Amino acid sequence: MNDLLRKSIKWSVSIAVITLVLAAIFSIISSLVLNKVSWTIGLLVVLMIVLIGIFFDMLGIAATAADETPFHAMASKKVYGARHSIRIVRNADRFASFCNDVIGDISGIISGTATAIVIIQLALNFEISSGSMTEYTISVILTSIIAAITVGGKAIGKTIAIHFSKDIIFQVGKVLQFVEENFHIVIIKDKKNKKRENIRRKIRHESE
Repeated sequence: MNDLLRKSIKWSVSIAVITLVLAAIFSIISSLVLNKVSWTIGLLVVLMIVLIGIFFDMLGIAATAADETPFHAMASKKVYGARHSIRIVRNADRFASFCNDVIGDISGIISGTATAIVIIQLALNFEISSGSMTEYTISVILTSIIAAITVGGKAIGKTIAIHFSKDIIFQVGKVLQFVEENFHIVIIKDKKNKKRENIRRKIRHESE
């Protein structure tokens, strides 16, 4: 129980730090981009941020819905990406937490901030006075549209993720293997390997 709590706290702190860093990076980049483009391009940037959130939300749900059994058969045949797909499913809780809670929530927050910037740019472009009914109406309409796209997109994404979880995770597994082989970056470690390492460490410690 204590070990589980310790791991949970460690993961929570890690994910909080990652969220802090990524949120700062995305916020700075989006603000810099939006301040240098027209409101029409800014609106496209907002939509892109929303789509990123929807996409990662879909990945997180697919990980929790997928079954690792089919990937074992593929891994036995040494199919490219199969072993990494197994890693994703075995670490579905953390993978989903990163995709849904970190990227998904960051996208939602930044899209809201970006929408506000677009509204200001739109008001300045058409010389709409600040605090006027026109600006308020534009703000309500744009915010409502972005919210509708976000919620509707995530609803569609969930349906796709549940029904095509195997195919989605398999494609992600291919990407992870490509990154690991070409850039030597291990994004998700195999839980079984971790357990083996821990057992070996215990044996060494006891023998000493």
